[in-house]
Amino acid sequence: MTRTNFDQMSKQYLEEFLSPFGTVRRQYEVPGEAKFIDVWFVPDGVTGGMANGRSLTIDDLGLLGQMLQKPCVFEPYRNIPSRTDVRVSVMKLVWVQEDERRKANKDELPEDDQPVLWILAATTSKPLLRAANVVTHPDFPSGVYFVADIFKTAIVAIDQLPVVPETLLLRVLGRGATQKRAIEEALALPIDRPQRKIILQLVASWKIRMDIGELVDFVEQEEIMAFTEAFLAWEQETEGKGRKEGRREGRKEGRKEGQKGERESIALNLLRQGFPLEAIAQATSLTIDQVQVLQRSL
Repeated sequence: MTRTNFDQMSKQYLEEFLSPFGTVRRQYEVPGEAKFIDVWFVPDGVTGGMANGRSLTIDDLGLLGQMLQKPCVFEPYRNIPSRTDVRVSVMKLVWVQEDERRKANKDELPEDDQPVLWILAATTSKPLLRAANVVTHPDFPSGVYFVADIFKTAIVAIDQLPVVPETLLLRVLGRGATQKRAIEEALALPIDRPQRKIILQLVASWKIRMDIGELVDFVEQEEIMAFTEAFLAWEQETEGKGRKEGRREGRKEGRKEGQKGERESIALNLLRQGFPLEAIAQATSLTIDQVQVLQRSL
């Protein structure tokens, strides 16, 4: 798929999970430079919060949560990043480090306060890792490679991460069999787990976007069934939520409202990405008027 399409979805995904724990800026422009950082995160010190109406703790994020101990830059890549991609990402980090130094009005930020860069690569290559002269770290699992300490940079080879619960959220950003398995693991989580609910809603949003023809190249063939299965699970659970509401306010009306709320959430995500109103209405089964109301609320 194109870099732009993957950027949009990975930034949306990271924002959902990072926002309870600090300030998240998507497409963060480095002052004075015509460069944009995909995701810029500044922790606020909290260990729990609400994401999309669901309670999360830092421990729920696993390896992703481990990365949030200090301000950091996330640069996701669906394909193998080139040497130039890595160099440009490091340049962005240096620019933001310099901006943070200016804001602090200091000659130099202490090393422990320097922002770090996480290059999230769905896949990598041995030549790239050799060229970056990477090393592993005992506090991080296999698949996480650190460039020389002076650069404050790590390359995360998502397809090399161990298949354990702690890496699930990052593996959803993988591709091919890696992403397929991660979605299947998310489906197998207990239905009340916040990670499961957020992942399914985001995957449902991605699936709708594929259905309206915007991202037909997003997934490889082996991933399509996993996306479809996750979307169907989301629909069924949405209907289940509606039934619970219906017991309190009328079974039929509650079911409709529960499903409508989830579809409105997806419609809002699509509106933020600039999709046509007609396409959003068709994909979410909302009326044009309902979509226009949501658009005015942004």
